[in-house]
Amino acid sequence: MTDLDAPDYRHGGGKVEYSGQGDIPYGAFRYKGPCPPSKHKYRFTVKALDAKGKEIAKTTATKSFP
Repeated sequence: MTDLDAPDYRHGGGKVEYSGQGDIPYGAFRYKGPCPPSKHKYRFTVKALDAKGKEIAKTTATKSFP
């Protein structure tokens, strides 16, 4: 997740190994959700990597909060 109004603020994230399940297990990666003092725009990005780490798919969504 990138805060487009404060791009230097790191919200965390990371890699999650695919286990064949549709859900990401609780605690799989550390992440701090949106908590701006005023309205900010965020870009969420999810990438799928193959076994060698090569990107095979990517999607993004942009949303303002709150």
